[in-house]
Amino acid sequence: ISNRDTCGGTVGAILTCPLEVVKTRLQSSSVTLYISEVQLNTMAGASVNRVVSPGPLHCLKVILEKEGPRSLFRGLGPNLVGVAPSRAIYFAAYSNCKEKLNDVFDPDSTQVHMISAAMAGFTAITATNPIWLIKTRLQLDARNRGERRMGAFECVRKVYQTDGLKGFYRGMSASYAGISETVIHFVIYESIKQKLLEHKTASTMENDEESVKEASDFVGMMLAAATSKTCATTIAYPHEVVRTRLREEGTKYRSFFQTLSLVVQEEGYGSLYRGLTTHLVRQIPNTAIMMATYELVVYLLNG
Repeated sequence: ISNRDTCGGTVGAILTCPLEVVKTRLQSSSVTLYISEVQLNTMAGASVNRVVSPGPLHCLKVILEKEGPRSLFRGLGPNLVGVAPSRAIYFAAYSNCKEKLNDVFDPDSTQVHMISAAMAGFTAITATNPIWLIKTRLQLDARNRGERRMGAFECVRKVYQTDGLKGFYRGMSASYAGISETVIHFVIYESIKQKLLEHKTASTMENDEESVKEASDFVGMMLAAATSKTCATTIAYPHEVVRTRLREEGTKYRSFFQTLSLVVQEEGYGSLYRGLTTHLVRQIPNTAIMMATYELVVYLLNG
């Protein structure tokens, strides 16, 4: 793993931390603290209360008013600690898996990349889940201004005292379910990329300058990456909400499907997509730039 990649991941983690905190709060069951009840008049003249889910801006406003701006960087410590090992494990597993699969499938084919990415995700999730659990717990630790905040080591001790070692692996089943996002992303991305290549072959850009063609290719790949990531994230997003619920304190949520069922039963299907907008704003630009840069590097290396 390169120093540049680690540095980029670190800067990204710091800049997007407030969005991450807002997203996690919206996904959690404690979001009811921010929910306002709207009174509705019925035909019979009686009134009922309808629960209205808060938006990202409302959640952000409440955090700033009640807890102060420092709360927008809760969980940053574990996040920074987890960036380098998570990426190192992911890329090591990815390259090893790809090397072996190239002997089984067509070298560097879509299947090779997809299976390698899924296996790398599985390995990285298993190894680093305790770090992300602590990060989530800290992000959900809502304290008013002036109250003493829980630190990472205190959180580790609390998890161990309450649930033992297995407590650090809560939410891992939901993370495994999230590997489907990688598979969906690759399938859609490769499909769009193929269409772009067909269009490029059929178009009359042969007479254009080489630099114009390269710029057009780069923008096209960025759009392909952004579109495929948006679709994949939206389809697989409920696993994010389930994972946050499983990582919360308490024993109400016990397993992936039990949590999924309970959330829908108590809060409706819409609750499975709380925080999606914030998640997309944070993730899509990063993915688009990363995938387009990767394609550009491959193009330059292949001459």
